[in-house]
Amino acid sequence: MPIEILMPALSPTMEEGTLAKWLVAEGDTVNSGDVLAEIETDKATMEVEAVEEGVIAKLLVSDGSEGVKVNAPIAILLEDGEDQSSLEGYSPGAPKAAPAIEPAPAPAPIKAPKAQPAPQAAKSPSSNGSRIKASPLAKRMAADKGIDLSAVAGSGPNGRIVKRDVEDFKAQPEAAPVQAQQQTMDATPSVSTTEVGMPLGGGAEYLTRLGVEPGSYDLIPMNNIQRVVAKRLLESHINVPDFPLTIDCEIDELLKMRKELNAQAPEGVKISVNDMLIRASALALKHVPDANASFTPDGIAVHKHADVAVAVAIDGGLITPIVRHAENKGLSTISTEMKDLAGRARDRKLKPQEYQGGTFSISNLGMFGIREFGSIINEPHGMILSVGAGAPKPVVKDGAIAIATVMTVTLTCDHRVVDGALGAKWLQHFKRYVEQPITMML
Repeated sequence: MPIEILMPALSPTMEEGTLAKWLVAEGDTVNSGDVLAEIETDKATMEVEAVEEGVIAKLLVSDGSEGVKVNAPIAILLEDGEDQSSLEGYSPGAPKAAPAIEPAPAPAPIKAPKAQPAPQAAKSPSSNGSRIKASPLAKRMAADKGIDLSAVAGSGPNGRIVKRDVEDFKAQPEAAPVQAQQQTMDATPSVSTTEVGMPLGGGAEYLTRLGVEPGSYDLIPMNNIQRVVAKRLLESHINVPDFPLTIDCEIDELLKMRKELNAQAPEGVKISVNDMLIRASALALKHVPDANASFTPDGIAVHKHADVAVAVAIDGGLITPIVRHAENKGLSTISTEMKDLAGRARDRKLKPQEYQGGTFSISNLGMFGIREFGSIINEPHGMILSVGAGAPKPVVKDGAIAIATVMTVTLTCDHRVVDGALGAKWLQHFKRYVEQPITMML
């Protein structure tokens, strides 16, 4: 039976993507793990690998196609022994599981207590009656390992068992964790675009209702990144009860230390103010672990490491690569890592694990001369730090007026996780590290 290759969901927020380039052609033989295509997700361009082996019978989506929905068929693969005649009467994307829903009678819930064997049958989505759907490679691997394929859950198209299912198979049943995961997913509130107040109708219709004269503007479609950022930040702005805390930091000592470190740094290493702020933030999170937290429907998640996400502007949007375990990294390591992440972010070459998750955010607009601003929290983070420009200002020292370079920062907190006292405590530690940077080296 022909196998449909589907548009994969390469990130949790991805709803559609652009098939940038096919790396195979019709008639090509592919094996599990071969790279099939390059796909532009909501954050990056990624390569998609085959999970089945066979022959590419037909490419359903052409190079450069935009707005391809997740799980939509993009190509058809034929297994060993199949040819083009297998495609006669075959309709890509046609629902195949619908008939299974009709036999379920209305009284079924009444007899549920007696239906104990049902979970075992549902456990293996790869089974279809007496026939087990599995790729030839998966069958060979299962035979070599002595694994009963009827006990393996398939993750391939239409529940087909593929190579990774056999590799990841464990003898002990995992129905309970799956059910627990499903309960967690059911408990997590989903927000549609209409629920969060996204404008309905086309752009022109929306502007006309607001009184904008038709034809007086150019309507430029949003790219994937802009759509996802717009949706996520709107959800955060509506759902997160946030509040700002603002404080001034004198950074003359920090600038002096930066200059000294760069004079002695290895070739190719140039520490920036932002690198020092990343380390100061991570160390402050280590001192105040309760502030390194995220809100969940089941409770507050307190993170064990400071994974600091840094906002990076790219063409057509914004992305936040993450410095993992920043509390354990020196300034030289942070600088090298951040330079690499930022460069690949602008080229849209980041992997999902390099920009998804994190525990804390930094957004720095000081290089643009912005004195002070507040940011929208990037969930699941409990806080985000907005960094303004450093500028000479009059300050009082020992009862006399002096001039110091002052940087204003604003900490936006999720009040469900970080209250005012906890946020202020974190800012005190951050300010100490910035104004006495030698303590970062201890």
